Amino acid sequence: MKKFIFTSLTFILFITIFSSISSAQQFKVNLYNSYVFDDGVDATLDNGRYIRGTINGNYQWGVGLEYVLMQSYGIELMYNRQNTEFPVTYTSTLADTNRTYDVDINYILIGGNKYLPLPNKAIKPFGGLMLGLAILNNQNPPPGGESSSTNFAWSARVGSDFMFSPNVGIRLQAQLQSAVQDIGGGVYLGTGGVSTGINTESSMYQFGLGGALIIQFGQPKSRFRR
Repeated sequence: MKKFIFTSLTFILFITIFSSISSAQQFKVNLYNSYVFDDGVDATLDNGRYIRGTINGNYQWGVGLEYVLMQSYGIELMYNRQNTEFPVTYTSTLADTNRTYDVDINYILIGGNKYLPLPNKAIKPFGGLMLGLAILNNQNPPPGGESSSTNFAWSARVGSDFMFSPNVGIRLQAQLQSAVQDIGGGVYLGTGGVSTGINTESSMYQFGLGGALIIQFGQPKSRFRR
């Protein structure tokens, strides 16, 4: 059921963004590359054991489709992926247990960007917020362990576009991404898999620095004037 909901939501998001792009006067294809830094995870398992681990920093790639509204606003659908290792230590009164998981982290996000107009139109500072889904896949779960988890996710970022021509530029940005269960935020890695056992006190916040190659088409819509 969860996979069906996820697939349906993803399909609706893509149809929405492509419908907008088909009638847009300007849209961008953003090819992302960034480095995501280490993030520590500490939490108490449901069985009373304690867990601590680190989602190792690694390369993240992605692609975004952005529809530009009236020069100052953009709506973007973005996919990001990171392959990394998650070394974990489970503690108990008897002995500690160490294990390293190979984890794939996928973000599917949609949201808005607000651009700050400057006299030099080739430089476009921006900030943005995005909402969507995070799909965590454990490539080597133990027998009986969960192999995947789909959670609500959000992202916030600031940066700037630098256009070398009307059609080509680069984007430099700093970005914070989080996979959450509720307002508190959480990632789930129980005694077996990615998605079992940890309470909502656990957190996953990924900070990254990077950029994108921008391929731009068309012209933005002008602001309405009387």
